[in-house]
Amino acid sequence: MSRAWLIGIIVVVLALYVGGYLLFRQANVEVWERDRQTYVIFSERHGVILYYVWRPATYIDGAVTGMRFHIGPHRT
Repeated sequence: MSRAWLIGIIVVVLALYVGGYLLFRQANVEVWERDRQTYVIFSERHGVILYYVWRPATYIDGAVTGMRFHIGPHRT
């Protein structure tokens, strides 16, 4: 396997990771009325796995955009 092939695979995997995260983020944004902050909501059932898979992306996203993250719906 050549070096260019390996780099190509890494680029594709990173593009799928980031693209998947961005699609999920856009589909699961919620503004919590209590604090008027925007959150990406990960479902309690299946979202926990995605929460940990995308944890590195959420750290970067939170630092750059101020986005917050939550597992499960907010409860008052």
